[in-house]
Amino acid sequence: MIYVVATLTVKPEMRAELIAAAKACIAETRKEPGNIAYDLHESVTESSKMVFVEQWENAEALEPHRKAEHMKTFGRVAVTCFAAPPKIEIITPANVVTR
Repeated sequence: MIYVVATLTVKPEMRAELIAAAKACIAETRKEPGNIAYDLHESVTESSKMVFVEQWENAEALEPHRKAEHMKTFGRVAVTCFAAPPKIEIITPANVVTR
């Protein structure tokens, strides 16, 4: 099993736009083979912080997700919404890789 935790810092004025784009991406991602869970959480203490928590059967299932059209569409919107680069942690039983 593999987990991905992506922490986003969003420009306040772009928050609604990011959430709207994320909803479409989440719906499609949940249909992908190998996806167990894919959720977006909003911080209750910092309105600019959002966290995607993903659970995948294995690393092989994650690869097609990165190249999926709905991810590309979300990425084009998300990049305009970020106030800082996202922090992405890939968590496996062997280690945690941060990008």
